[in-house]
Amino acid sequence: QVQLVESGGGLVQAGGSLRLSCAVSGRTLSNFAMGWFRQAPGIEQEFIGAISWRDGNIYYSRSILGRFTISRENAKNMGYLEMYGLKAEDTGIYYCAGTDYYGNFYGTASMYDSWGQGTQVTVSS
Repeated sequence: QVQLVESGGGLVQAGGSLRLSCAVSGRTLSNFAMGWFRQAPGIEQEFIGAISWRDGNIYYSRSILGRFTISRENAKNMGYLEMYGLKAEDTGIYYCAGTDYYGNFYGTASMYDSWGQGTQVTVSS
């Protein structure tokens, strides 16, 4: 069973930056991918992007392209979501999620079988 623990959320002014971290434990990660999702009030859960531990390929949603960066640190079993130029509409609960799936599309929540607890990001305008 994979465990995912997030950290790094908080309150930030519009235009600011935040880095979210996601620590992974409980299994070997050679064939693992981490996705990032967010849930804003009254809005469906949204896919942000994903990174494959196997080959390092990264996939981004068009809605955040250019403002968010996903990375991983294999030695520490850590994934990161760095967010720049934050806007009020980026406010929400952010989740990391894990999957054994390997492919070229990671945008559906049902593909993931492990989820972090979520961390609140609030952007004040």
